[in-house]
Amino acid sequence: MLDLMPSLKEWQPAATGQRCALATVVWAGGSVPRPLGTSMLVSEAGDVLGSLSGGCVEGAVVEAALAALHDGGTRREFFGYSTEDAFAVGLTCGGELEIHIEPLGTAPGGLRLENLRVLAGQGPGSALALIRRVDAHGGGAVVIPDPASFLVEHSAELAVLLGLPELSPRAAARLMRAAAAQLEPLLRGGRTGLVRLAPAEGCLSGMGVPPGQTTNSATSPEPITLLVESRLPLARLLIFGANDFGAALLPAAQLLGYHVTLCDARPAFAGQSRFAGADQVVTAWPHRYLAEEAAAGRIDARTVACVLTHDPKFDIPLLQTALGLDLAYVGAMGSRRSHRQRVDSLLAAGVGPEDLSRLHSPIGLDLGAVTPAEVAVSITAELVASRTRSAGASVQAASLKDVAGPIHGTGPIHGAGTSHKASPIHNVNTPQHQETPWI
Repeated sequence: MLDLMPSLKEWQPAATGQRCALATVVWAGGSVPRPLGTSMLVSEAGDVLGSLSGGCVEGAVVEAALAALHDGGTRREFFGYSTEDAFAVGLTCGGELEIHIEPLGTAPGGLRLENLRVLAGQGPGSALALIRRVDAHGGGAVVIPDPASFLVEHSAELAVLLGLPELSPRAAARLMRAAAAQLEPLLRGGRTGLVRLAPAEGCLSGMGVPPGQTTNSATSPEPITLLVESRLPLARLLIFGANDFGAALLPAAQLLGYHVTLCDARPAFAGQSRFAGADQVVTAWPHRYLAEEAAAGRIDARTVACVLTHDPKFDIPLLQTALGLDLAYVGAMGSRRSHRQRVDSLLAAGVGPEDLSRLHSPIGLDLGAVTPAEVAVSITAELVASRTRSAGASVQAASLKDVAGPIHGTGPIHGAGTSHKASPIHNVNTPQHQETPWI
């Protein structure tokens, strides 16, 4: 749902108050174009905002959404791939999708267009989370403005969403603890996930039933199912060096969703108009600026530092400072010879081998890059590969045509302990998607 917010203000049906239905991917299997949590709005006139599959199933989803608007009920639609029925609606990529379709404003406490307009008013870089109940027996949503500090067990709204007022105190406490165990890591990590909670009467006999299939509700009650979408403030990417390479990296990094700061000690270079697109331009000695930002709490474990100054008087003190911080990624531009000299200088300055192992130098993937634009692609490619590795996938910089296996890797089950060195940058505003087991 949060992926639609930047476009909602310009969507005419929302502006004119038309009735709308919200279609959301609540389960995805195999190779699919869009991940869990992707949403599409359908107006009563058949207008569409967003996409769920890149065109494979949208027509059928629109029909189902219009039917939901007609009868006022929620529904689930399952799409796979059929080799037997030439007229079946499905995904040609061979994947599977389960879509939850809900008319806006019908469920008690549910989302309404007015609520969506308020959400759309939040800046794209602001923290925000949305928890929606998407099982057949529930509905409604809870908006969380500060997901990083949200405490599940203190939320009266979430208690209502889970139906706790109808339960005994003991059953309500058990369900709330189970919800907290699964929801809080997703919220604080800025991730998207599907959380299933066993209802008070139990649902063990229904575990393991694939999407698209039904069970006997008399013996296998459906779990409470929550779709969590959490967005943290934009992660920072710091470019040190006001040169051609910094100018090329700036827009490429913003395209990946980073808040980009350009820092250079030389006013004549930092003040050039080609850097005006940066979110922030700073004229200061790089190592002093980084230390001051860290001391002020404006640096976190998602921060990326790209050292493009290629000058030892800037590079060495800056890298010494950066490698002493809990940063997601530290990279430095230079030749192999420059790298060896840099390592010797850093060792002499007291930087240990373990910290040096975190240094990406020479910076970027080996793409044969030469021009500043090509080097920017090389650097951003390494950032994407690094954050994918941090999510638990095995990543090699190879052409997809030369490798086998799934195109879209899957991350670890949430809750698995990982250190910052093993999982550097998966909390950029690129959503991480997962489905949790029942608790």
